[in-house]
Amino acid sequence: MRKITTFIALAALSFTSIGCDRFLDIQPEGKVVPMNVDDYRKVLTSAYSRYPTHKSLVALRTDELSLDENASGFAYNRELAMWKDTGYDSNTTEFPWVGFYSVIFYINQIINEGSKTMTDSPVKQQILAEAYALRAYSYFDLINLYGKQYNPATASTDKGVPLSLEIDVEAVLKPSTVQQVYDQVHSDIAKAEGLMQEQQQPLGINYRFSKVSLKALQARIALYQGDWNKALDYSQQVLAIKDGLSDLNTTNVAPHHYASVESILALEKAFDGSVKNNLSFAAPELISAYNKTTDKRFGLYFEKAPDRYNIIKKGDSDFKVTFRTSEMYFIKSEALLKLNRLDEAKETLLKVLKNRYTPEGYTSVQNAVASMNTTDFMNFILDERFREFAVEGHRWFDLRRANQKKIMHKVGGKDFILEQNDPRYTIAYPQSAKKNNPNL
Repeated sequence: MRKITTFIALAALSFTSIGCDRFLDIQPEGKVVPMNVDDYRKVLTSAYSRYPTHKSLVALRTDELSLDENASGFAYNRELAMWKDTGYDSNTTEFPWVGFYSVIFYINQIINEGSKTMTDSPVKQQILAEAYALRAYSYFDLINLYGKQYNPATASTDKGVPLSLEIDVEAVLKPSTVQQVYDQVHSDIAKAEGLMQEQQQPLGINYRFSKVSLKALQARIALYQGDWNKALDYSQQVLAIKDGLSDLNTTNVAPHHYASVESILALEKAFDGSVKNNLSFAAPELISAYNKTTDKRFGLYFEKAPDRYNIIKKGDSDFKVTFRTSEMYFIKSEALLKLNRLDEAKETLLKVLKNRYTPEGYTSVQNAVASMNTTDFMNFILDERFREFAVEGHRWFDLRRANQKKIMHKVGGKDFILEQNDPRYTIAYPQSAKKNNPNL
């Protein structure tokens, strides 16, 4: 780990100019020792810009994608689709590890050093708030990649990921428990809440955290932890501020566009072009989940090819998406259902679906929903999440927390199976990370 942290430290302490896209409004130039709010805003911008693009890789583990074995990236990613997390060959793409800890190192610099050197002001408070929020989100992503699904009965002993909160290049990090990581996430969020100044970020810099996106993060965390009262509370707080939905009957603006009325935080390229264009196409199970005639999402997400459906749901800079309002409706609906408020749960989800289906299709869905019991409607929520958030990075984590179903992939003419409740629903630490730190 020392080699990794030394590399990160050198990068963070002497950051150079970065290739910023339209979301990044500052382009640091040269090398600086950060001292004031302008300097630390540049450090934070660098941290945002380096947030790992990992959700496309996770999608390869799901029932969303099939591999194109003639594609240029096949050799580098085939073992990801085989759930081969140990003993993979040197060409295989690894799930990010150093990338996350690099971002965290930048953030630690802001929190530990910037808090001392920046002059007190609302701008300082906002920068520190965003730093705490981004660190919380980083550890939340890390623990859901490399830790077991949260279980309150076992979280205090389940192996998590290392917590690095200081700027110490000599530190030898050891894994914390799942509970300890979640406790740190909640601690960072609490600090961010006390400092956050911006209710919502203006369009164009809405990759930055704000009060409303922090609440959205809390809603998702509560969902993953199965804390239904908090999931309901936080999702309702978000929707009280921002509740717009993109009506696909009247607009072709995709709901995950950064300028959509649904956008809450536009940080990540959820479906990266390297996977979209050079590696995969829609799995038959994903395509069969849609009503191709009445579901307006289908034409926005997929395009018919001679022997398959290609995914045209975009993942470039204009379609960065981390949180959007439709997710908050889904979380609210599921929380209401778990709290035995079935009729309210149905009413909440139907608000989204009215904007996703043709009028005739919506009437059919509405009639079907009316007769559903609790079990049926829970399955329906998961099916609609499958459709709504296709290749946005939700599916793997929904499978982990919901049913850890059996999945089969065909790679190189052979069948590979992820069994129900398979241990590989928790991704192993990357080989390179374990090589650099034997304590992992």
